[in-house]
Amino acid sequence: MALNVSPLAPDTFPDLPVIKGARFAAVEAGVRYQGRKDVMLALLDPGSVVAGVFTRSATRSANVLDCQSKIGAESADGAAIIVNSGNSNAFTGRAGEGSVAAICEAVATETGLPSSRVFTSSTGVIGERLPHDRITSKVAELRGLLSETALESAAQAIMTTDTFAKGAGAEIDVNGQTVRIAGIAKGSGMIAPDMATMLVYIFTDAKIGREELQDMVSGINSQTFNCITVDSDTSTSDTLLMAATGASEVDVTGNAAFKDALHEVFLDLAHQVVRDGEGASKFVTVSVTGAENDADARTHAMAIANSPLVKTAVAGEDPNWGRIVMAIGKSGAAADRDLLSIRFGDVLVAEKGWVAETYREEDGAAIMKQPEIEISVDIGLGQGSATAWTCDLTHAYITINADYRS
Repeated sequence: MALNVSPLAPDTFPDLPVIKGARFAAVEAGVRYQGRKDVMLALLDPGSVVAGVFTRSATRSANVLDCQSKIGAESADGAAIIVNSGNSNAFTGRAGEGSVAAICEAVATETGLPSSRVFTSSTGVIGERLPHDRITSKVAELRGLLSETALESAAQAIMTTDTFAKGAGAEIDVNGQTVRIAGIAKGSGMIAPDMATMLVYIFTDAKIGREELQDMVSGINSQTFNCITVDSDTSTSDTLLMAATGASEVDVTGNAAFKDALHEVFLDLAHQVVRDGEGASKFVTVSVTGAENDADARTHAMAIANSPLVKTAVAGEDPNWGRIVMAIGKSGAAADRDLLSIRFGDVLVAEKGWVAETYREEDGAAIMKQPEIEISVDIGLGQGSATAWTCDLTHAYITINADYRS
């Protein structure tokens, strides 16, 4: 299915820094798609540590369950990450478990790693058996193509309904030495936060302990990937894996600059997923302040960001503030009608339980015509705040998903 590139896409794939201790490759295996790369391999040097977060879906895939069983183990061995697109290997019963085992064994045999250090992900159609032999037959080829500079090809290989490959990176100075971070992601539909909400792979040459890295990944994830939504549907395959090779020999334990840079990479990739939301034409930031606490603020923000009525109003460039009021009222978090204030961009739309005296419909309509829109709500009850990011809901979303298996 040919898809037009999102109007919100960046102009080019970024020039990512090279991560010493990590190499990448991508090939065409014909898992589902023809004439495009659909399997990627990342090979990490000995001493690398791996952290991750995963979907909390009750119907998560065999790949996710296998990764979860491995992620907490300490090891001096290297590691490998192998990902296919086109088939999610979810809701495939014991056959799915067998596919994961076969892929892990093939990678282990080719790389000399133990199977316990091979992490797999699959993304695509749910409920169809994964033709894993098409993947295992390509492992040797992948091994031979490994390169430090092939991360863009890896990003292309994990796409499904994505219209552009997603990458982000950073270089920071830590005590006079350079530390590098580079990451890729896929995601366009079936996007709602309950972990990472897509497939994400982040790499750094920094030196850090596994537990410290895990804490950092979990914390930043909650502020970035877990704050985006395209369609309120959580995938069975959501996986975020981060590897630190230690090749720079720069210890970043407790380093604020590294954490800030990592946050920016996470957030950049999260925003790119929203910008590539299926059928999206507008990028929407939902900011909530004045809630009783941060948890309530997040509940309100996600209720607004997930509302089909809000999202279709944005698509139609209709400044329908009544739908914002509706979303707040249904969220379940504390709110008082007469204390609310609502803004579209810098335009005060509503306050004190009614439309603002200064509001003019043409001002709200002008904001809605912009490709990037901010909806701000102050609940008026406390100090809690949260931000969510979403996109509009257009006819193209229906077209894409009505034909997804065709």
